[in-house]
Amino acid sequence: MTREDDRTDEQKRTHTVLIVGTDRWMSGWGGAEGGTSLAAWACRSEDEYSVDRWVRSRGDMSRVRLAIDAPGRPYRPKCAHLRIYVADEGHPALR
Repeated sequence: MTREDDRTDEQKRTHTVLIVGTDRWMSGWGGAEGGTSLAAWACRSEDEYSVDRWVRSRGDMSRVRLAIDAPGRPYRPKCAHLRIYVADEGHPALR
């Protein structure tokens, strides 16, 4: 699996809630050739609801779910590609 994580080391401790979706557009080609591509937005627990609503509203995401990715408790999905974005101040989900 290819894993790309945009979080800083500090954000990996504070933004441990992942809102994960199967990326219908990216699955099956490129970094996910022959497999599934997942996109996840890492956020603080207090922002979980807003980020979840935002991800569910996207037309390119299916099977939206919650996961935890914290030090000592890594998220290890079965997929070809995982991209973790950061939902922090200024992110559209939190405006």
